[in-house]
Amino acid sequence: MKIVVISGSPRKNANTQVIMKYVFEYTKSKNQDTKLINLSEGNIECYRGPDEKYNEATQNAVDDIIDADVWLIGTPIYNSFFSSALKNLFEYINYKKTEGKVAGITILAAGNIGFVSVQTLVTQLLSYFRVVTNPKAVFLTTESITENAVSDVDTQNRLKQMVDETLEIASKLHQN
Repeated sequence: MKIVVISGSPRKNANTQVIMKYVFEYTKSKNQDTKLINLSEGNIECYRGPDEKYNEATQNAVDDIIDADVWLIGTPIYNSFFSSALKNLFEYINYKKTEGKVAGITILAAGNIGFVSVQTLVTQLLSYFRVVTNPKAVFLTTESITENAVSDVDTQNRLKQMVDETLEIASKLHQN
């Protein structure tokens, strides 16, 4: 099974990046065929249409997403929405090549507000791509991170559970 972990924050020192690197390391310990797309590295170009030429990092990210069986997506909440960098990334994806994939979601905010509405927006986006979404998203606040690490044991356990359950869903779907 191929897995891609997507850190959806464009900020260089993003808390989302810290969380999704934790998710990546945990997932990679369970499945070596796991890749990380980190939008804070700034290499993904702004989408300009299907007939344009894009840089290698952009094309590699698109290929990794289309090839993956499982997407583990992390996004911050910016102005009551998921990040525009994440939306830009999905502009490249052809919905005709994504049916049956499985996704897990992690959402990060500064406070306890807006989680369900952003989960709904991400789930709607994934539904367009005909992706089966784990209904148990992980909602986190920035308090879960100290000194650039996921230090809270409860947070670590919730992230691991989301990964495990998402992989289990994918495993069951791909058996049939």
